[in-house]
Amino acid sequence: MIPLRIVIVFVAVVLLACPWHVRAQSAENVAVVINDLSPDSQRIGEHYVRVRGIPPSNVFRIRTAVSDAIGRDEYLRAIEGPLGKAIARAGLQDRVHFIVLTKGIPLRILGRTGVQGDEASVDSELTLLYRRLTGQAVTPAGVVENPYFLGGRELTEAKPFSHRDHDIYLVTRLDGFTTDDAIALVERARTVGDKAVDGKIVLDQRASPPASNAGDELIERAAHRLEASGHEGRVVLETTPNAARGITGVIGRFAWGAADPSQRMRTAGVTFAPGAIAANIASFDARTFQPPPESWQPTASADRSTWFAGSADGLIGDLIRDGVTGVSGQVGEALLRGAVRPEILLPAYLAGFTLAEAYYLALPTLSWQAVIVGDPLAAPFPGRRMARAELEEEEDPTTGGPALFGRRRLAVASATNPDQPNEVLAQLVRAEGHLAREDLSGARDALGKAAQLAPKSSGLLLVVAALAEKAGTYDDAIEWYRRVLELDPANLVALNNLAYALAVRRNQPTEALPFARKAASLAPRVGGVVDTLGWIEHLLGNHQVAADLLAYAVRLESTNAEIRLHAAIVYAVLGREQQSQAELEYALKLDPSLERLEDVQRLKN
Repeated sequence: MIPLRIVIVFVAVVLLACPWHVRAQSAENVAVVINDLSPDSQRIGEHYVRVRGIPPSNVFRIRTAVSDAIGRDEYLRAIEGPLGKAIARAGLQDRVHFIVLTKGIPLRILGRTGVQGDEASVDSELTLLYRRLTGQAVTPAGVVENPYFLGGRELTEAKPFSHRDHDIYLVTRLDGFTTDDAIALVERARTVGDKAVDGKIVLDQRASPPASNAGDELIERAAHRLEASGHEGRVVLETTPNAARGITGVIGRFAWGAADPSQRMRTAGVTFAPGAIAANIASFDARTFQPPPESWQPTASADRSTWFAGSADGLIGDLIRDGVTGVSGQVGEALLRGAVRPEILLPAYLAGFTLAEAYYLALPTLSWQAVIVGDPLAAPFPGRRMARAELEEEEDPTTGGPALFGRRRLAVASATNPDQPNEVLAQLVRAEGHLAREDLSGARDALGKAAQLAPKSSGLLLVVAALAEKAGTYDDAIEWYRRVLELDPANLVALNNLAYALAVRRNQPTEALPFARKAASLAPRVGGVVDTLGWIEHLLGNHQVAADLLAYAVRLESTNAEIRLHAAIVYAVLGREQQSQAELEYALKLDPSLERLEDVQRLKN
C-alpha cells in the first residue's frame, strides 16, 4: 500500500572575463534522458550515448506520454521528479551541465499563456531543476530571467558554463520530423571539421512594412557586432524585401520566419555547412515535430483550415531537414522578449562556445517557450579544454555531497530556518544526500547526529522523523514523531504521520486511531488527513465508516490518485464494484505508475 500522508518539503518545513576560444565541456557533463515508452527516443538516445561516449551513470530513463503537450502534474510526476531523483542518486548535481532530451519526450506543459502564465516548454522548465533541487521555491507562474544571459555586456565577459556561477541546467533536445532527422543532427555535430570555420552568416531582415522595427534592429545589431569582431567577410545582410537565398556554405542564419512574406516556404533556400546554427523571430515554430503534409505551407492567414498543429507559423523541423546542426524555436507566443538575440548567439558560437552555451548566452528568459535543438557539445570553432577542477570541486566535507550544490543547499536551508544552527542543518542536508544515493546507514547516522544536536526542537525533529521514514527506518521515525508530540502535542504533521506509520508500517491500527482522530479534528478539510483516518478505520474493519471518510477525502482532493485508490479498495470490500472500478480508473488516469501495485492488480482481477 502506498503511504499517504502530509508531505514534508525539507526546505519549507525544516528548519531547513573569460578568454576567447574557450571550450570547457565534455561527455561527462551531459545527461541524456530517454523515454522508454518511445522507440524513437530509445533509438536516438542510445545512438547519441554511443557516439558521444556518454558515461552510463549519465543516462536516465523515464516513462511519460508520447505527445506534444502534457499537464503540469504529469510533467512533475513523470519527467522532472524522476529526473531530479536520478541526478541526485548519481551525485551528479554539479557535474551535469547539459540535459539532452530526445524525440518522444513532450514539448509543452499546458497552462495559462502569457508572460505571467504557467505554460512553458518542457525544456525551458527543466533548466530550473538544479535550482529546485537546492530547495529554492520556484513558482511555475511567470517567466524567469536567465542568469547566464549575456545581455548588454561584451562577449569578452562571457564564461563557459559551470555551476560555480549559475544554478541552472542548459537543456537541449535531439528532435526532428523523423528519427533519422534527429540522428542526422548528431552526426553533423560529431563529424564537423575545420571546413565549417569559413562559413557564411546569413542575416535576413524583413524590410517590409513596418519599415523599422525592433526585430530588424536586432538583426542589424548582429551584423555590426560580427563585423566589429573581425567577421565582416562572413556576413551576408539582406535588407530588401527579398529572401536571402542561393547561398552556400552557411554556418549561421537568423531570419524572421513566416512573419516575413518572403520566408513563407518550407525550405530556407541556402546550403548549410556542418555545424551550422539557426534561429527565427517566430512564435510556435517548435510547437510540434510531427511532419506536416508535403503540400502544406506556412502563412499569415487567419483561416484555420490552412494551419498545421494549431498555427500558420513555420516549423523548425524544416530547418533541421535542411541541414542545420542546431536551431532554436518557441512552443508558444514568446513575443520579442523571449527571442534568442542574434548579436550574442552568432559571435559566441564563432568564439568557440558550445552550441548550448551560445544559445543560452543569447536567451533572455527561462521557464517559458524556448526549445534548443542540437547536440549541446557541438563546437566547430577552435577552443581549449578546461580541467574538471576548473568546473567543479571535490566532495563538500560539511554536507558530504557535490561541493557547489551542497553549499547552495545548505544556504537555502539556513535562509529558510535562520534560528537553526548550521551544524544541525548540515547534518540534515547530509542525510538527504545519503537518502538520495540510497545509503540508509549513512542517512541514519546523520539523522541521529542532527537529533542529538537539537533535542528540543520540534520542527527539527519532525524533519528527522520524516527523513527516517523515507529511509525505511520506521521504528526510529515512530520514536521521533512521539518526541515531537511530547514537545508539541497538537503538531498536525506528527499526529498524521505517526498514525500512518503505526497502522501501516507496524500493523497497529488500534494504537494509531487516536492520533488520526486528533489530526482530523485539527484539520477536517485536509484530504490527506481525512484519508489517513479513513484508511485506519478500514484496517480496523469499519469499512462503511472508512468509505464515508474516503468519499469525503476524494471531494477535498479530487486529483489525488492515492486517495482514489484507497476509496476503490474500500468500495470493493463493500461489494460496490461499479464505484470501485470508477475510482480505480480515475486513479490510474491520474497516476499510471500505480498499475504495478499488487492492490491494483487484485482490484483489476
